[in-house]
Amino acid sequence: MPVTDLLERNHALYGDEVALVELNPSQKDTRKVTWKEYDLVQSTEQRAYRRELTWAVFDEKANRVANMLLSRGIQKGDRVAILMFNCLEWLPIYFGILKTGAIAVPFNFRFDSNEIQYCADLAEVHILFFGPQFIGRIEAIEEKLARGRLLIYVGDGCPTFAESYMELVADCSSQPPNIPLSLEDDAAIYFSSGTTGFPKAILHNHESLQQAAEMEQMHHGTNREDTFLCIPPLYHTGAKFHWMGSLCAGSKAVLLKGTDPEVILEAVSKEHCTLVWLLVPWVQEILTALDSGRLKLEDYQLDQWRLMHVGAQPVPPSLIRHWLDYFPHHQYDTNYGLSESTGPGCVHLGVENVRKVGAIGIPGYRWETKIVDEKGNNVKQGDVGELCVKGPGVMTCYYNDPKATAEVLKDGWLYTGDMAMQDEEGFIFLVDRKKDVIISGGENIYPVQIEDFLRTFDKVQDVAVIGLPDERLGEITGAIIQIKPGMDCTEEEVNDFCLQLPRYKRPKKVIFADVPRNATGKIEKPALRKRYGVERLVAQQNQI
Repeated sequence: MPVTDLLERNHALYGDEVALVELNPSQKDTRKVTWKEYDLVQSTEQRAYRRELTWAVFDEKANRVANMLLSRGIQKGDRVAILMFNCLEWLPIYFGILKTGAIAVPFNFRFDSNEIQYCADLAEVHILFFGPQFIGRIEAIEEKLARGRLLIYVGDGCPTFAESYMELVADCSSQPPNIPLSLEDDAAIYFSSGTTGFPKAILHNHESLQQAAEMEQMHHGTNREDTFLCIPPLYHTGAKFHWMGSLCAGSKAVLLKGTDPEVILEAVSKEHCTLVWLLVPWVQEILTALDSGRLKLEDYQLDQWRLMHVGAQPVPPSLIRHWLDYFPHHQYDTNYGLSESTGPGCVHLGVENVRKVGAIGIPGYRWETKIVDEKGNNVKQGDVGELCVKGPGVMTCYYNDPKATAEVLKDGWLYTGDMAMQDEEGFIFLVDRKKDVIISGGENIYPVQIEDFLRTFDKVQDVAVIGLPDERLGEITGAIIQIKPGMDCTEEEVNDFCLQLPRYKRPKKVIFADVPRNATGKIEKPALRKRYGVERLVAQQNQI
């Protein structure tokens, strides 16, 4: 069934139960409330930072959004975008879009104005929902962005160039719009990039979303008593589709707006969370806080926490070993995936296979894998080749880009661009990536964008950007810069020049050296990775 049916089912069966909780620590009362007292606190002042929705209200809000969109002319197959931080409004808007038969288009909240405009045009967006944090970025392109599009503002103090979400939905019906949906109908567009860094619009149908929900529940045994803690942004396929296990089970989830170790442990403790998906940097920061004594486990109620899973980047085995020193009773899982495969899970380690930490795992629920050479032939076990996946969560296509689609979709197989090998037990290890994308703290960073920017610096002759290993983030951005002959340049000058870039795109390390190129003029990035110690070989993977 489409995931919209799951929401309506939960409304009917569990309508009065809490579906979503939003925690905003920046709004928290300064008075201390221990986990033992938390459930007894009733005062508005002490719980002002906490909002919640029942399954009934969640579904009714989604229906209001759907009926509002239909009243504004949205039809099946139209594209409606969301540019918002995590909040209680995010998922009802997303499901409201789905209920109309339109295509939900989540935008990365890191997009600058030009990227917002580019992606709105690429996906042929009809309507854009946006939150208070994006007023400036939208205003900068409003004249062009608003041509033929409705801009809907979600928050207080609606700007003059947009319409108010609250006013638009206030008088709309909370009854289902009853638009027939099938698993083959288009459902959502997510954005990714190839080696050039230019976004591609990834189209998924309702079967992909339904597969993600069933797979997450199957992999982690999500049940009615579980509470899932969701910290990463909902525009990301990983966050949303991990949450869909809770949708499938009809259980509570908590949207936490903060990543400080104390904030995470408080949320787990006070909301009685049982399932937590973390990124490597957050795991490292929690462990550092525990090692230093800044945080003490006995100050929290954590006995109910049963599963910690990590994804979005390679996971150092030593990190999980250290984690299990503090949490020996925890189940552990890691997930591999792409936006083209409905996010994480097409390959997963499995909670029963913690001894194989270092591998990305085995094929996920209803998925197949193979590893092929450059001609598409299966490689021998133990040999390195390109990882390919096949299953009901593979994208339909790159929207309006048949050439790019044909390059990665072949006979139903998705060619991931990731180089991998399979050991004698059938576990898959990533060895390297064909693509030059740097994954830092779970975020994709595209070197070509930074290289193009740095080449505008008048002292730079050539530049190559690669990922450098980092214990906390997995990778950091390193810029190898070749200075023009006769000129001097300092790292401080480069850093000052890069202040024009968004913070996450700024190089974290600058290396002054010649940039090697081959006979065809291409930068020899494999040589740079070898020179600066970035090779990832399966032989170096430690096992618990």
